[in-house]
Amino acid sequence: MGEFEAAAVAPVGPGYRFSRPHTFDEAQVRAFALAAGDENPLHHDVAFARGTRFGGLIASATHTTSLLMGLTASHFAEKGNVLGMNFSFDLLRPVRASETVLIEWQVTSMAAHSKGGCVLELQGAIKSADDRTSVLAQGTVLFTPAS
Repeated sequence: MGEFEAAAVAPVGPGYRFSRPHTFDEAQVRAFALAAGDENPLHHDVAFARGTRFGGLIASATHTTSLLMGLTASHFAEKGNVLGMNFSFDLLRPVRASETVLIEWQVTSMAAHSKGGCVLELQGAIKSADDRTSVLAQGTVLFTPAS
C-alpha cells in the first residue's frame, strides 16, 4: 500500500481494535433461533434446555456469529464502505441466554486491493464477563475509507 493510501485509512491498520458489549435474554435467543430456522430446543424450549447439561437456553451459533459479522459491518460503515469477504468461526463454549458478553475484533493485517480500498484481515472473539472465549473468529473485509 502506498504512503498516500495508508494515510487515508489511518488509524485503521494492524493492531486497530473495536468492540461492544451485548446482553442476551431468553426472548431474543428464542426469537433469533426460530427466525433463522434453527428449531433446536436448546435455543427456544426453556423446559427442555433446563434438563440438559447447559441448565437453560443457549444462543444459537447463527446468533453469535451474526453479531460478530454485524459488528464489522456497522463499525466500518461509519468510516467508509465495507464488504465482508470471508468469515470463519470456532465455537468453543455455549453462550447462555442471560449472559452479557464482549464482542471484539482486531485488525491483524492490511493490504491494498487492486480496485481500490484495502483488504483487512481480522481476528475476533466473543468473551464472557470472566474473559473466557466462547466464539473465536477470523474475517476478511474490503474497506474503502470515506473521502
